[in-house]
Amino acid sequence: MLNLETSRLVLRPWQDRDRVPFAAINADEEVRRYYYPRLLTSAETDELIDDANERLSRDGFGFLAVERKADGALIGGAGLSRPGAEVPGDFPLEIGWILGRAYWRQGYATEISRCCLDFAWRRLGAECVIGYTSEINLPSRQAMEKIGMSRVERADFDDVTVPPGNILRPHVLYRIDRPAL
Repeated sequence: MLNLETSRLVLRPWQDRDRVPFAAINADEEVRRYYYPRLLTSAETDELIDDANERLSRDGFGFLAVERKADGALIGGAGLSRPGAEVPGDFPLEIGWILGRAYWRQGYATEISRCCLDFAWRRLGAECVIGYTSEINLPSRQAMEKIGMSRVERADFDDVTVPPGNILRPHVLYRIDRPAL
């Protein structure tokens, strides 16, 4: 199974012990402020974890549990996945993350993203990786820009999985191309 490491973190397959702390992250209104649906139940979090592990087993990459090395705390989830049908264009990989509020503004999203991008370039041979978020999600947009992603001009889209009129429906698309290695 896939395990990725940074100096402070381990990205690994989800385990049963992750269900309760990840459900708490997904039930935090501030964490889920820019996501739809806004809050997830424990059962919905369990479905997300099960789906992530199935995709990891099938594809060899996916959305992973993120554990802090220093104390074994689950700080959230992150990784690479195949973009959904709601995303315009034909892109092979997307990067994403969701971190518990206690772990914000500590450089974890940047650290995770650089690790995932390195995996995408070196192990998967990807030519590009995208990221997308609700237009109003300035923290994630800033994080994408910090890791070198650029907003794709004229590629904004409405996420059809979000109801019309919802403030989270308008989305922006970011992209980073494989660097010369």
